[in-house]
Amino acid sequence: MNKIAQIFETLEYGPAPESAQPALDWLKAHDGIFGHFINGAWTRPGKTFSSDNPANGQSLAQVSEGTAEDVDKAVKAARIAFKSWSALSGYERAKYLYAIARLVQKHSRLFAVLESLDNGKPIRESRDIDIPLVARHFYHHAGWGQHRDREFPGQVPYGVCGQIIPWNFPLLMLAWKIAPALAAGNTVVLKPAEFTSLTALLFAEICEKAGLPKGVVNIVTGFGDTGQAIVAHPDIDKIAFTGSTEVGKAIRAATAGTGKGLSLELGGKSPYIVFEDADIDSAIEGLVDAIWFNQGQVCCAGSRLLIQESIEDRFIAKLKKRMASLRVGDPLDKAIDIGALVAPVQVERVRDLVKKGAAEGAQVYEPDFDIPGGGCFLKPTLITNVSPSHTVVTEEIFGPVLVAMSFRTPEEAVALANNTRYGLAATIWSENINLALDIAPKIKAGVVWINGTNNFDAAVGFGGYKESGFGREGGKEGMGVYMKPAWEKDLKPAAAAKAVPAKSANPLDGGDSIDQTAKMYIGGKQARPDSGYSRPVHGPGGNLVGEVGDGNRKDIRNAVEAARAALGWGNASAHNRSQVLYFLAENLQYRRAEFAARIREQTGEKGEAEVDAAVERLFAFAGWADKYDGAVHNPPLRAIAAAMVEPIGVLAIVAPAARPLLGSVALLAPALAMGNPVVLVPSDKAPLSVTDLYQVLETSDVPSGVVNIVTGDSAVLARTLAEHDGVDAMWYFGDAAGSTMVEKASTGNLKQTWTSRGLNYDLADTGKFEGDYFLRRATQVKNVWVPYGA
Repeated sequence: MNKIAQIFETLEYGPAPESAQPALDWLKAHDGIFGHFINGAWTRPGKTFSSDNPANGQSLAQVSEGTAEDVDKAVKAARIAFKSWSALSGYERAKYLYAIARLVQKHSRLFAVLESLDNGKPIRESRDIDIPLVARHFYHHAGWGQHRDREFPGQVPYGVCGQIIPWNFPLLMLAWKIAPALAAGNTVVLKPAEFTSLTALLFAEICEKAGLPKGVVNIVTGFGDTGQAIVAHPDIDKIAFTGSTEVGKAIRAATAGTGKGLSLELGGKSPYIVFEDADIDSAIEGLVDAIWFNQGQVCCAGSRLLIQESIEDRFIAKLKKRMASLRVGDPLDKAIDIGALVAPVQVERVRDLVKKGAAEGAQVYEPDFDIPGGGCFLKPTLITNVSPSHTVVTEEIFGPVLVAMSFRTPEEAVALANNTRYGLAATIWSENINLALDIAPKIKAGVVWINGTNNFDAAVGFGGYKESGFGREGGKEGMGVYMKPAWEKDLKPAAAAKAVPAKSANPLDGGDSIDQTAKMYIGGKQARPDSGYSRPVHGPGGNLVGEVGDGNRKDIRNAVEAARAALGWGNASAHNRSQVLYFLAENLQYRRAEFAARIREQTGEKGEAEVDAAVERLFAFAGWADKYDGAVHNPPLRAIAAAMVEPIGVLAIVAPAARPLLGSVALLAPALAMGNPVVLVPSDKAPLSVTDLYQVLETSDVPSGVVNIVTGDSAVLARTLAEHDGVDAMWYFGDAAGSTMVEKASTGNLKQTWTSRGLNYDLADTGKFEGDYFLRRATQVKNVWVPYGA
């Protein structure tokens, strides 16, 4: 009997090796050593380090260690190239992207083999998933390049983009970043991960073959110091980073106050929820893909299995049986399920976390089979008997390790799923589509897969909530993060507010005999300041016109707690939110004379026009509330992806000193329209226009806690809000130093921030601020994948 017949008789595993020779020949053609790719040419190799094959520990090539000088040369080349590249027509840029896509397809086998050699992932994953998606991204963004001006009117590219990518999907992450950046008209300086630089260097040759103009794409290899040099370079306009949350926070702090654009795609601890009516066999196959795909080295890996209690025992038994049939071995074997982890340091990290889980009382299961020695291999692992506080449940392991817990009710499933600082992805398995679609919006994650997992496409945005980062990759949202409004480049510094000396320094002088101190407004009620102190409000002549509470950290705490209790505002129908804003505008208009007089009293300016502008702004965003919505994408799979526009959560707003009513209303209106409860710090020079507003809020059916008003020193309160983990996003009007402080202090929970950086943003400009500008910053997009067909 021949060997093939024997295999069919015994059903034994038979290897299906892929030849590494073409990739090794390519490396040999470069003498196994690489410089950087800068300004369309290869530099002479400098100090080098080894890029190793994690399956056997052997060196594949020597790669140059990028210095600050190398980065500077690359940035200068990109800056020079930007002028001509951005001036090309969309059609001309699209042709280059199309040529790159064609060349990636032509050399797809070489890319796949090189990727598996360098990264350790199974060849069938790099061949069938990664490289086809790379080509797809360049094809897709060729279209965006041509239609940029039609679909993004008034938007311009940032300029030079610094891009730093991880080692788990080396070429795919490159495509996710370079394709939209080039389509938008930017030039790039990209640093691949030190473990996996080789396919990025092969891509540089593709750029040469496509005739891409010099300096448009620059590849600088190296370690963390090279990435730091990119982040810190003063002539880079935008940073795009994919990697760990810890490094993402460091980048957020390093870019604070620089005005650089920033998008972060960070870690995850994604829930994989299986309800009792699920197709168990399909859910288990999906789980294999969710956690053991790419050895679990996936930011959106379904690493937290949540099973309904009624099927837990049966599901775990079947899962263990399936785990025993997984094959761990040579990544170039086309029949292998799990390849090698990227490096020995990653193997040790995973082992240490598993040991810590066992020490905390968890039960660790590994199938009883042998794995190859001499490489970075680990068995698939299942951890049970854990609670939500266990280290292995809370920390991203980034390896082939699954943690399992049970739940009883859908409500408990949602609570467990959201019990994490991350929010990248989630999976839901249920034959009841009504249940699945009810749960999906409740999960705080940027991507939700229903009855499937790890679906990706260039037309569908990918990115996270909370500490999984902000910004999107792919789709229209991913294209948009590489552009900014054209008018922003012409902004001038805002005029410094004129200090008006009080007629008397004695806090007891002036005012009425009856206390008229305006209180704060927290949780739908007037509130006295915790400090027990008040702040005087002076008119233009220095006369005392009123007093407000001097808010402190406890007042902010109370306001944030009230806002979090009002998060249900985001679940109210857009129509209902719209009606409340219309009602609010109507009631403000009714009291026009009173509010105009208050403005005049504080500023000396006629207030009627400002009240009218505030009313108009409320009307504008009442109109947007039920119109700023998502889309349905049609990826080349038997699925649709519904892009759902959702509120961010608790939004803190520190309003500008000027225009005391409009300055607050122009920011409050888009935040409320999109469903965000707000903690508002009004103008500290003229806060009475907003403390008066609470009466209008109460008569306009605004639910308790949706708007909370805390008066006081804007700079002091801004720091407290920026540091508060209960605040999900923050908008700050103030000087450059205050803006830097807010952006840096926001790193604790990676809240999304917008700051004025001391520039003159004229909120009275309806053309700029009555539409998308703040609506986009008040929302985040969740893509829900729903399969269809038999």
